[in-house]
Amino acid sequence: MKRLAMHPTTHSSTKNRGVSLLFALLSLAALSLATVALVRSVDTSSVVMGNLSFKQDATAVADRATKQAITNLNNALPGSLNANADGYYATAYENLDVTGQQMTGVRKLIDWDGDHCQYVPGTAEADCTVLPASEFTINQNKVRYVVFRLCDAVGDPNATTTSCARPLTSSSSQAAKRGKLDYSDYERFTNVSGVYYRIVVRVIGPRNTTSFVETIVHI
Repeated sequence: MKRLAMHPTTHSSTKNRGVSLLFALLSLAALSLATVALVRSVDTSSVVMGNLSFKQDATAVADRATKQAITNLNNALPGSLNANADGYYATAYENLDVTGQQMTGVRKLIDWDGDHCQYVPGTAEADCTVLPASEFTINQNKVRYVVFRLCDAVGDPNATTTSCARPLTSSSSQAAKRGKLDYSDYERFTNVSGVYYRIVVRVIGPRNTTSFVETIVHI
């Protein structure tokens, strides 16, 4: 009668398979987290690039709106710029807070949305009576602007009471067009009589991208 050899029972193979499975699950979890992080990083980069593109487009639109405002100033009837009108003010309006976020306390705000500056927190001490011109659209961007003549008072800019900001004249110690790049211009040292204007433009584009652009012009 043959005897069967008896071998001791071992669990080493089972334990090895269990450890391998654990490491495989941990590796899979790590790869999953890395994949999620990569996807989020790509999505965030796309959003940032898109916002930058919208911001650049809003700034370019603001430049076009500024040129339109300058054209309106050049085409204005004589004497019509001596008094306030729609989106135009014949005074400089000091302490003007264009965005509503620059200053606190007593200041003047622009009522961009016609809601008495409800968009600005803490407006109890602010004067929200400056109204921009009517809204218009450029490339699906909502545009509004307001123009200020840099004078202390309304009226004739040549009057002593208005005290308007002007370029330096040839009788001054410096040239009227000091800093101009075209030095061959024979009019660099001639007298000028026009005053300065401040043009403030607000553009709202896609995703509520908002751009404020200010320009000082001499007309």
